Amino acid sequence: METGVNIIVSGFVQGVGFRYYVFNRAMRLGLKGYVKNLYNGDVEIEIEGNRSLIEEFIREVKVGPRAAKVNDIKICWKEPEQHYKHFEIQ
Repeated sequence: METGVNIIVSGFVQGVGFRYYVFNRAMRLGLKGYVKNLYNGDVEIEIEGNRSLIEEFIREVKVGPRAAKVNDIKICWKEPEQHYKHFEIQ
């Protein structure tokens, strides 16, 4: 079942390869959307695809790359907009 989710990741997640980690996980799972740094130090992820694959993706994002420290993750499920052609780093 296709679904979408907006994720805000807080912690030590900028300058540690977090976006590239997210990009690689999303590409491996065939998910679409984007990841970008926010001005407040958080990272935003907008992603669409199969719900079970997104749930696997979220489990990996909660861990993050070795240098990162994820303190909090906010997840907001939503209807997929289906306008993403691939996954990208913004």
